[in-house]
Amino acid sequence: MARPDKAAAVEELKEAFTSSSAAVLTEYRGITVKGLQDLRRALGEDASYAVAKNTLTLIAAREAGLEGLEDKLTGPTAIAFIRGDVATVAKGLRDFAKDNPLLVIKAGVMDGRVLDAEEVKKLADLESREVLLAKLAGAMQANLSKAVYLIAAPLNQAARALGALERAAAENPALLGGAAPAAPEADQKPDTAEDASATDAAPAAEAN
Repeated sequence: MARPDKAAAVEELKEAFTSSSAAVLTEYRGITVKGLQDLRRALGEDASYAVAKNTLTLIAAREAGLEGLEDKLTGPTAIAFIRGDVATVAKGLRDFAKDNPLLVIKAGVMDGRVLDAEEVKKLADLESREVLLAKLAGAMQANLSKAVYLIAAPLNQAARALGALERAAAENPALLGGAAPAAPEADQKPDTAEDASATDAAPAAEAN
């Protein structure tokens, strides 16, 4: 490969390392072209899978700030650069490797750290992003329902208390500070001695 081509390949690999959520290094020795095509389809749109030269990969990784891949880059290497859900792609690689033992997971890179083969396989046991989001949404919905209940409960109690007070006030307005009903005039009694005398004098005047 000419020097300009090597420089372009290194730059492309470096960009792939820095822009990906994770990367998985595999050995594909013995897998047919059709098998590699099937693997790419199995990984879906969340990852790209390409054969890479070890020397160029090592240079690109170092330029991307990654160290510790020297002993992982042996034999023919193909890299799955993951730009979507890491768990989903890891599951795809694991399941394909079960049916195609020639695919060997050698190492991985995630969050700037080099992972060994066992750590990469553990990623496949994680729940997918969609499942985690669904669980998070369910937890938020449950907490929201609890919050609404806690807020509404005192309001419901207050509404019941106000309703009871309204019914009681209709029967006895004095509960709300209203004046007691006035007594009928026929039942009123004189408040003073002068009023009593005037009342007594009225029949006498009529008699005269």
